[in-house]
Amino acid sequence: MSSLKPELYQLCLTFIQNRIENIEYSMQQARQASNDDTKSSAGDKYETTREMMQQEMDRNSKLLYEAGQQKIALQQLEHVAAAKEAKNGSLVLTSAGNFYISISAGELKVGDQTFIAVSQASPIGRLFIGKQIGEELNFNGKSYLIKEIL
Repeated sequence: MSSLKPELYQLCLTFIQNRIENIEYSMQQARQASNDDTKSSAGDKYETTREMMQQEMDRNSKLLYEAGQQKIALQQLEHVAAAKEAKNGSLVLTSAGNFYISISAGELKVGDQTFIAVSQASPIGRLFIGKQIGEELNFNGKSYLIKEIL
């Protein structure tokens, strides 16, 4: 059990690094498309395409910034010790699933076990924060009894 958190941390880090790489690739493609588009006899087509590519680059810049912030937030959780109550960086094992409170990375598999990586700012993440072993919470009509906090 002690190796679970480091493995989940690495899976989240890989998730966010892949996301950053994909965003950077999209930005590079948009930049290339913008540079390759030459003015044609179609008139405004050139300006429209450039504007669309600029909007795509702006959107990707925002996504890249957000992914960078997620990576920084994740890196602060690398060595969070177990505590009596759930906090950012905790691994919460419940009667209805296992949750790693870190970043929103979705479903993660370690061996034959499935974990859900959720942000402390997500609705279910907020419900877990401050809860202790033995406490029960309800989310979307489902009951979660906290069995263990690592």
